[in-house]
Amino acid sequence: MEEELIVTLLINAFDARMYSYCPYSGYAVGAAILTDDDEIYRGCNVENSSYGATICAERCAGLKAVSEGKKKFRAIAIVGAPKDASEVNDYAYPCGICRQFLYEFGGGDMTVIVAKSIDDKKVFKLSELLPEAFSSDNLN
Repeated sequence: MEEELIVTLLINAFDARMYSYCPYSGYAVGAAILTDDDEIYRGCNVENSSYGATICAERCAGLKAVSEGKKKFRAIAIVGAPKDASEVNDYAYPCGICRQFLYEFGGGDMTVIVAKSIDDKKVFKLSELLPEAFSSDNLN
């Protein structure tokens, strides 16, 4: 994936993080998904006092894309840190549920970018983060 597109996704993820609703964990996450037609959808984590009702930033962005008819994802950028932190000082990897959700719409070739800053980032294929994923092929 070209560097300019990675930077664009990261800028969108950092911007989305600012809207996080995280009064319980205090950990704010932002994500930006790139669809197969080069649209970008942003999302943030939205917590709930009933913790099971909480939604991660990755699924928030993905649900926005799917609700607009986009069902093929190419890439996602994810950033997270304590809400009151002045800078991101660790990589925020997608949780297991989000990895499975992303696999549904991006498959193993989907690019996953985690970052501390625009310059300090790691890039993976989703298959590296979710080997032997369960998919529709398993249902046949």
